[in-house]
Amino acid sequence: MDSLKALIKRYQLGSLLLLTLLLAVVLPLTLDIFRLNLVGKYLCYAFVAVGLVMVWGYGGVLSLGQGVFFGLGGYAMAMFLKLEASDPESTKIQSTPGIPDFMDWNQITSLPAFWVPFKSLPLALLAVVLVPMALAWLISFAMFKRRVGGVYFAIITQAVALICTVLIIGQQGYTGGVNGMTDLKTLLGWDTRTDSAKYILYFVCVALLIGSIVLCRWIQTSKLGTLLLAMRDKEDRVRFSGYDVSNFKVFTFCLAAGLSGIGGAMFALQVGFMSPSFVGIVPSIEMVIFAAVGGRMSLVGAVYGTLLVNAGKTLFSESFPDLWLFLMAGLFIGVTMAFPMGLAGLWDEKIRPWWKRSRMERQADAARVAAAHAAYPEALPPREGKKSPSELPEGMSGQGA
Repeated sequence: MDSLKALIKRYQLGSLLLLTLLLAVVLPLTLDIFRLNLVGKYLCYAFVAVGLVMVWGYGGVLSLGQGVFFGLGGYAMAMFLKLEASDPESTKIQSTPGIPDFMDWNQITSLPAFWVPFKSLPLALLAVVLVPMALAWLISFAMFKRRVGGVYFAIITQAVALICTVLIIGQQGYTGGVNGMTDLKTLLGWDTRTDSAKYILYFVCVALLIGSIVLCRWIQTSKLGTLLLAMRDKEDRVRFSGYDVSNFKVFTFCLAAGLSGIGGAMFALQVGFMSPSFVGIVPSIEMVIFAAVGGRMSLVGAVYGTLLVNAGKTLFSESFPDLWLFLMAGLFIGVTMAFPMGLAGLWDEKIRPWWKRSRMERQADAARVAAAHAAYPEALPPREGKKSPSELPEGMSGQGA
């Protein structure tokens, strides 16, 4: 029993089980399919927030361009879905059947070579993870090997996000331009727009997210996680101890990019489109806000932060269409000022200590009552179901006549 408790505490399985129960049982039973599909969309962003906990909270590297990796994963999946939707029969009215509609509109007469691998689903799934990780490795290796970090690295990632947005919009014939890739309906002939498909995709998203949290938590509790914390707090000491700090940073940044790519792919599947609006600077900063609100040191807290911010955005935009941006700003400022460590800090600094104090007080009260009963047994109240001699009817007190 003690070893089980130690395991639960070490890997924070209690909070993870509560999150799993909420996502896999409570929400599907209480929300209609429209709202549940919205939650599934929010959970796609949670992949990015979980990655930011690793690279920012544990690695000490703030990235303001995670939307790039989210978008690359989404575009990799969208390219496969778009090719499936562009079969010769469905596009026979085009001047060049068998290619996506936006290519035909831009007078492209054959499928570009870099699109060909995305006809295969396994290759597309590999690209969902490997393409964001490849770009992340290129950026981080070039920067961290030259010891570029802090605010300079954050600005560079912002510049990368801006460059990728301009590139996607400018290459309209190959990417769909500002409109992105739309009309994504089927996956290997399976209609993803039906209610049953939305339920299945939601549960797949939940399973992948929980698996990502377990993987990241395993890394955190390993020697690598200890080194990441040491590197974040005292980078020079870790370097002087003989470790190559840049390699740890590169690994963590690539891990966060891969998780973001998975989130982007699930977004394309659940929402049915992908556009450059998810790649730029603004969505990247929003993703950092998700992690900050939830707590940049908590994997589970990052998911709650993502759900809270996006649910607030939906609620405020529906109820107060003219004021929702101000209300969102107030929500973010209020949470970060009241709880600098996010929602996870609220739990660790307020709720958990209060719960422990209450439990200790109850245990102390019970111990005092037990001690009093042991010292003065005659003060014990009569047991339930039995009566004291004075309460028995006359002649039944047990004493002689």
